[in-house]
Amino acid sequence: MPITLIFLLLSACNPTKYVPSNQTLLDENEIILNKEYIKKSALEPYIKQQPNKRIFGTRFYLGLYNLSNINKTRFPHGWLRKIGEEPVIFDPSEGKQTTEQIKSYVASKGYFDGSVEDSLKTNERKTKVFYNVNLLPAYTIRNLYFDITDTLIKTYFYFDSVNCLIERGEPYDVDVLQKERSRFERFVRDQGFYAFSSDYISFEIDSTAGNRQVDIYYNIRNAVTMDNFNRVTILPHPIYQIKDIYIFPDFDPGTALQQGEAYLQQLDTIQYNGFYFVIPEGKPAIRYDLILQTLYLKPGSDYNLTNSDQTQSHLMSLKVYRLVNINYEETDIPEDPSSLRRSLNCNIMLTLLTPQSYKIELEGTHSSGNIGGAVSLVYQHKNLFHGAELFSVSLRGAYEAMSVYDSLTQTRKLRSIQEYGVETSLRFPKFLIPFLNSEGFIKKYNPATNIVAAYNYQEMPVFTRTLASTTFGYNWKAGRYQTHIISPLMLNFIDLLDIDAEFRKKIESSFQAFSYRDVLILGGGYSYIFNNQLIQNSKDYVFMRINFESAGNMNSLLSRISGAQKSGPTTYMFLGQPYAQYVRGDIDLRYNYIYNDVSSSVYRGFVGVGIPYGNSRAIPFEKQYFGGGANSLRAWQVRSIGPGSYDPGDPDTTFLNQTADIKIELNAEYRFKLFWILEGALFVDAGNIWTYNKDESRPGTQFSFRETKNDAGAVISRPFYRDLAVGTGMGFRFDFKFVIGRLDVGMKLRDPRTGQGWILGKRPYERRDFALVLGIGYPF
Repeated sequence: MPITLIFLLLSACNPTKYVPSNQTLLDENEIILNKEYIKKSALEPYIKQQPNKRIFGTRFYLGLYNLSNINKTRFPHGWLRKIGEEPVIFDPSEGKQTTEQIKSYVASKGYFDGSVEDSLKTNERKTKVFYNVNLLPAYTIRNLYFDITDTLIKTYFYFDSVNCLIERGEPYDVDVLQKERSRFERFVRDQGFYAFSSDYISFEIDSTAGNRQVDIYYNIRNAVTMDNFNRVTILPHPIYQIKDIYIFPDFDPGTALQQGEAYLQQLDTIQYNGFYFVIPEGKPAIRYDLILQTLYLKPGSDYNLTNSDQTQSHLMSLKVYRLVNINYEETDIPEDPSSLRRSLNCNIMLTLLTPQSYKIELEGTHSSGNIGGAVSLVYQHKNLFHGAELFSVSLRGAYEAMSVYDSLTQTRKLRSIQEYGVETSLRFPKFLIPFLNSEGFIKKYNPATNIVAAYNYQEMPVFTRTLASTTFGYNWKAGRYQTHIISPLMLNFIDLLDIDAEFRKKIESSFQAFSYRDVLILGGGYSYIFNNQLIQNSKDYVFMRINFESAGNMNSLLSRISGAQKSGPTTYMFLGQPYAQYVRGDIDLRYNYIYNDVSSSVYRGFVGVGIPYGNSRAIPFEKQYFGGGANSLRAWQVRSIGPGSYDPGDPDTTFLNQTADIKIELNAEYRFKLFWILEGALFVDAGNIWTYNKDESRPGTQFSFRETKNDAGAVISRPFYRDLAVGTGMGFRFDFKFVIGRLDVGMKLRDPRTGQGWILGKRPYERRDFALVLGIGYPF
């Protein structure tokens, strides 16, 4: 395998090839703790000198560097050194600095008498450094004393004292003191103290209390200002009130920088509902009321830092502004500098995004040797009705050439998969429900209303159909990481225009037949999303999405009330079509663990269940689950796995479109950067799909927790874990910044089909045990 060969080649290189003869390569750092009072991971950032980065135990980047000839600059030698990493030469002085930094850190955590020593072990011109950290129990806080000279701030402090982070009896910790400074600074500034900062807060530590305890003196000083004679004056902190708010709804920072005051003088100022709008000539791009409903700031109110931050956040969430800048200017400076009331003017500078955009998306596909492609034309208007409404139209066409085996002529014929569609959506930055459009509700939850309509034409080798759909729903935020999405109306019309006679005959006695028919889907759904990923910070993060939907209950109620008659023995009709009745729910959970800036692991689990009932014997084809493909079990082509242990046939002679009601999937992927735009990945996938009901025509497809047999003793179902398919593989990712291309090669390890199982060591591998998949973006 290419990645394996690369690592073997680089690991064979001499790591000390370019290490000077009188020096050594830093091989490894190891921290040795006598007691687990502190985690090693907390001390690792204080190690000044880090060895060359490793991937799977191999100094990959050093290996690239060593492949070059240090005396040559031409390609590939200069390029290898550029993408590689030169050897890290051990520096004893860095080790001494590390011991001092670790000692300082453990002291900041209350281990004042902790000792840190380093020792070395050198072998074959490689040095391993040991940092021995010996700790006694941490000093704890005995008493906390307060010295606050400003009487008003003192009143606020005691009012808020229950939120103080410093607690008696807890270990002394400098980080807790710093967090308390930041916390109380924000609290004070939220009370109108605009000029207050954490510089006025200090702590004095008395470690002579005995019995491994300390006393902390919490000090808050008065403000330091200059009087009219430029003399330093110490006074209580003043409270600032917002006098006027000036909003620049179409501010051009580039022109303002070039023209200075001349730019501001050519703008008009309009007073509206107590606010001043400073605008260029012509109609404003955004309605004033929309801007005002996002503001937490009001003229005449005291300055509040949290309100200022939330105003900026909500204005950015409208998705029509490129920049939002809020600044304050002190005005009406009183003649008496001891005055405790001051005034501020607030300036809100809003820089618009380009309202309209067009883009063309190209996509290539490769599935089971079949080549295809797709093109999409997307138009967006981010401010359709001057109220930050996001309007989008997408036109898409896709084509894939497919070689299909004809059982009648016993030859292969070239068929095609064609898809054409249009989708339009409109997003309003509010709820289209009058009683939930109060200013307080909008500011707290940042709601939106979404309307989506789509029409799609699909021509497959065995059927042709059209899909028309419309969705009406809402979404809102609940805190920093949580999103709720509710869709009270989800309407779909599926019209099966044509179906291959041989395929119809094949499925007519199975539950699949109920999935390939005209159907109306009328229902609703709900989704909950948790995502604590911060784009700027390389930290571990969790993503979770829970979906639930139900359809057909309203149709069923109307049918019963109206006394509708069944069409045939089992099916009711609505608007001339049979309607689907089912419930469906799934959960998608992902965890990203970051080792360092070049490698990470991602774990994913997915469980989904759909249950047909009432007017349906199977949930609609569009709502069923499938396995395989670029974002699922990558050792299987899309829709070629399962259900259960059922063998759908040879993919070279059969058009595979396997779907079912239940899905379980587990994925793990180790990702690492290689060089240039290239990233690598090793992965393991496991999972399968199952039917909810027993399907006589497809034995082994039903989900079960235990093994069941028929009267003849033959196994008709087995525990679901015995039906899990397992695959592994490797892949490359191409990071073009604007898009990530992906190429994965999957290999089957365990095939759940009847008579199969673990492959390795039981039978020779065949071509069909490998799959090549192309994709855009990461798989999960």
